[in-house]
Amino acid sequence: MSHQLNAPQREAVHYLDGPLLVLAGAGSGKTRVITQKIAFLIEECNVAPRHIAAITFTNKASKEMAERVGKLIRSRSTEGLTVSTFHALGAKILRQEARHLHLKPSFSILDASDTAQLFQEMLKNADKARGRMIQNRISLWKNALVGPEEAARIATDDLEAGAAQVYKEYDRTLRAYQAVDFDDLIRLPVELFQQDDGIAGRWRSRLWHLLVDEYQDTNRCQYRLLQLLTGPRAAFTAVGDDDQSIYAWRGADVENLRLLRDDYPTLKLIKLEQNYRSVQRVLKAANAVISHNPKLFEKKLWSEHGHGDAIRVTACRDGEHEAEWVISRLVAHKFEKRTNFADYAILYRGNYQAKAFEQQLRAHKIPYVLSGGQSFFDRSEIKDLTSYLRLLANQDDDPAFIRAVTTPKRGIGGTTLEALGLAAGRRHQSLFAAAFAPGVEHEVKPAQLAAVREFCQFINRMEGRALKEPAGQVLEDMLRAIGYEAWLLETLEPREAETKWGNVRDFVQWLTAKGGEVNKNLIELSQTIALISMLDKNEGEQDAVQLATLHAAKGLEFPHVFLVGIEEGVLPHRESVELGKVEEERRLMYVGITRAQRSLNVTWCERRKQGREILTREPSRFIAEMGEDVQHGGRGQEPVVSKDEGRAKLSQFRALLAGHK
Repeated sequence: MSHQLNAPQREAVHYLDGPLLVLAGAGSGKTRVITQKIAFLIEECNVAPRHIAAITFTNKASKEMAERVGKLIRSRSTEGLTVSTFHALGAKILRQEARHLHLKPSFSILDASDTAQLFQEMLKNADKARGRMIQNRISLWKNALVGPEEAARIATDDLEAGAAQVYKEYDRTLRAYQAVDFDDLIRLPVELFQQDDGIAGRWRSRLWHLLVDEYQDTNRCQYRLLQLLTGPRAAFTAVGDDDQSIYAWRGADVENLRLLRDDYPTLKLIKLEQNYRSVQRVLKAANAVISHNPKLFEKKLWSEHGHGDAIRVTACRDGEHEAEWVISRLVAHKFEKRTNFADYAILYRGNYQAKAFEQQLRAHKIPYVLSGGQSFFDRSEIKDLTSYLRLLANQDDDPAFIRAVTTPKRGIGGTTLEALGLAAGRRHQSLFAAAFAPGVEHEVKPAQLAAVREFCQFINRMEGRALKEPAGQVLEDMLRAIGYEAWLLETLEPREAETKWGNVRDFVQWLTAKGGEVNKNLIELSQTIALISMLDKNEGEQDAVQLATLHAAKGLEFPHVFLVGIEEGVLPHRESVELGKVEEERRLMYVGITRAQRSLNVTWCERRKQGREILTREPSRFIAEMGEDVQHGGRGQEPVVSKDEGRAKLSQFRALLAGHK
């Protein structure tokens, strides 16, 4: 089994004498190490799959890893093996230990847009930017294991003091709704394990070995969960790369690598430096750029893939010219090398940069996919449907109640909900419970109250069926009963209504299949929806150019990469320069360079339009840091080539044309 591994990879797979950190450079086969180690534990060490957990950062990575392990282990069942995201593992712990946290097992998980709405209600008069800053501050506090009281104590300015007040109210509101947000899925298990060693011990005895992928992306809370789950035995394998830590803005803490070294004196360190992805020129440029960052651990990537094409840096006149040049270069390269569209990626620092490239791709009728676009679950029609499902599982979920009772419209508006909300507030009950509370008929108008109660009784009937009948059947009947398709056709343009109804049909089919696959009823399925991403569905299957932000491109690889907009103020980002956070921006550049397998083109603009202004730009400092083995061309010109090279190219091109006749 391990004959496909190089020496350091093999050592990492076989090492079981204590905590292990595998420092895995870009493209060095880290997923292979994790999957082979799971197979080694099960097949060679006879560890039952239920005692092993592999933690990833995305649903897609979990799915791929589980599939790879399944292919490796043919001789035994992998039933009981946990391969999941940190959040899904946290949700599993919370479901099983809910009563210890005064939660019912059917608590709701609120996603980013649900929580944004809650903050909007709590901060009625605040502008959106301030609201976002407060929400972000609270999220970072939760990730750093800081509660509302401590937040108030450590607040350094008015914004933080205000945020600490909101934090307290937000926490109370979540508890009233019997709901948790994404940060709570990790924070609450950590708090529980810290308070009750008996419960922590029970989970430790279940998990014999823990493997953590993308360790550099963990926040303080996730690191604490790792410690509490592994205990004094510290049987874990952490795989990560300090040079690819690019998520500080959402709480990831590269310090966790240093902490690992300090907290575990017996920590074994194994470096994976052989790169299986890129040609040497690409790696040389990546090594040169990242050498400008202070290093926690020294490592140098190398490869046996040959020298490769020259890296080209091209100065363009402006954003429009840059998009034209990149797409024409891409088309010519594809024609010359007879490649596929899917072999190309255009990567940029911010989503706003995509527009000019999209326009050019459309003009040339080139298929493309955009990464990091709107999630399937963020579509309004899917959120409408999931609000019903959340309500079936948890009647105290007020945000779900408000959305479901008003979609489709059924004569219940803001005034009714306000009156019901006041009645619920006085009784410390959810809106659903308040609808049936004694005396509520004096507080809400009779006709409106009758409509609310009719809706609640419908939910109760559906809940009864959802516990017993197949998920798909209940879902179909519910959609028919609320007349959702008819409502879409009445309220929207025909084409938009059809698109939305098509998405609903996809969702229903997917949930029906999922229910049969994992043998769960609709209530059980509804509790996991917030953790499941349908984005994994068909991504990467079509022959199309990939457009992505550098953050979204992490973990991906492409034969040919265009890094665009590599200018001071864009990458490194202006704010990062002002705040002295250039190191993380340099790691982003490193991630961008190391996506390329065979060829790399870097572009920057001499002028760029910003609003109504046209600003003069400078090439990014990272271009100079790539070293001297880089060809510079100006104004979208090809870098200068020798006459012989030029003749050879021309005759190649003629031969190609002759072959096409």
